[in-house]
Amino acid sequence: MLLSDLQAKDIINIKDGNNLGRIIDAKIDNTGKIIYFVSEERKLMRKVTHSGASTFDFEKIKKIGEDVILVEL
Repeated sequence: MLLSDLQAKDIINIKDGNNLGRIIDAKIDNTGKIIYFVSEERKLMRKVTHSGASTFDFEKIKKIGEDVILVEL
């Protein structure tokens, strides 16, 4: 799976059902292991400015589906 495939999926927190947005970046160590992802909330309106970037560890991912990534935060 490519990072671009993951970027097309919404991230859902299974604890509270919140949509955390989509992956915009990833931190990778020298060995190629993904340390964490950076996600940003989707904007509902173009005029709304929001810098809601957050991170979550790769280990927090519970399931990668066709349309969503389920994480436990």
